[in-house]
Amino acid sequence: MSDGSAELARGDVRHEEPARASKHGFEPLPTPQVQQTAASRFLQVELELNAHLRRLAFSQPVRHVYNPLEYAWEPHRCYVEKFCRAGQSVLFLGMNPGPFGMAQTGVPFGEVRSVVDWLKITGEVGHPHDEHPKRRITGLACTQKERQWEEFNPP
Repeated sequence: MSDGSAELARGDVRHEEPARASKHGFEPLPTPQVQQTAASRFLQVELELNAHLRRLAFSQPVRHVYNPLEYAWEPHRCYVEKFCRAGQSVLFLGMNPGPFGMAQTGVPFGEVRSVVDWLKITGEVGHPHDEHPKRRITGLACTQKERQWEEFNPP
C-alpha cells in the first residue's frame, strides 16, 4: 500500500485538508499530532522543495532535465529512512550527481553496486519524463560507473 509520497514527489496528488460542515460553511478538521521521525520530516521538506523545483523552466540549449526524486523516489526514500535517524549529526546528501549515480538510484552519491550491495537499498526506479537517448535510466540494474568513482577507488 502506498503512503502517497511517490505521487507527491511527482506532483500527482494534491493534499486537501479534511473538512466538516458547520453553520459557517466548511471548517478544517483539527490535525492530529503525530510523532514524526527525523526521516519523515526530512522527506517532507524534500517534497516541498521539489514542488518549487518543478516550476523551473529552461530554454535552449537545455533539452533534458532529470529529477531522481520524481522517478527514483522509492530507493531515495529507502536511503533516507535507513540512514536519517534521530541522534545522528550527519546525513550524507551528495557529491557530483552524475548520469550513473543518483540519476540511476535516487541515492545522493555514485556507484550503483555500492548502493545495492553495501547500503542494501531497494525500490523501483522509473524514467524521467523526457529521457535522453544516450543517458537511459536502468536504475539499480545499471552496470556503468561514475568516472570519479573509478578514480577514487581504482581496481
